[in-house]
Amino acid sequence: MQNSIYAIYGASGYGREVMPLVKNMMKTEDLICFVDDGIDAKEINGYKIFSYKEFLALDIANKFINVAIADNMTRKALVETCLSDGLKLFGVRADNIVIMDNVDLDEGSVLSPFVTLTSDIKIGKSFHANIYSYVAHDCIIGDYVTFAPSVKCNGNVIIEDNAYIGTGAILKQGTPEKPLIIGKGAIVGMGAVVTKNVLPNTVVVGNPAKPLIKTN
Repeated sequence: MQNSIYAIYGASGYGREVMPLVKNMMKTEDLICFVDDGIDAKEINGYKIFSYKEFLALDIANKFINVAIADNMTRKALVETCLSDGLKLFGVRADNIVIMDNVDLDEGSVLSPFVTLTSDIKIGKSFHANIYSYVAHDCIIGDYVTFAPSVKCNGNVIIEDNAYIGTGAILKQGTPEKPLIIGKGAIVGMGAVVTKNVLPNTVVVGNPAKPLIKTN
């Protein structure tokens, strides 16, 4: 009997980008699959697709899962469900990432190709860093934070839980005495240049980044 299986939760666009990284880590397709309740197909790109219920029912001793869904709150809910059902989280790393000194990375992350984590960094659960993103020295990143492609997070930045940083955004370097803070649940828009703290649950856009004001 097969002892272990590794699943990517989510067979949509991002999940299909992550799966080849898992294949490269495992060096085989026999131990990996997708889990997705919203797709009728039984296979995609050569990988089996199970519903969540089917995956739980597999007669395999060790089931590992990574939730590859960009939406923070959806990812959080699914991770909590998986853990409550006895599944184990695993991290996904491209083979060309760079991790330097004293990086504390919690479980369930995805580090896509060309990601760099420098030195003295603490990162929470289920972090997503898409291609060409970096985190510089002395940063603290909370749980369920998402970096879209090419995010530039400079040194002495604090990013609280559930924040989303859009493609190409630049987070200005803070200082040890006054770090730049991105609040819980904040959204930094594509291409934004963040020079000041962002309040929780706030959307900021532009250069320099300012809160988005909706008009009717």
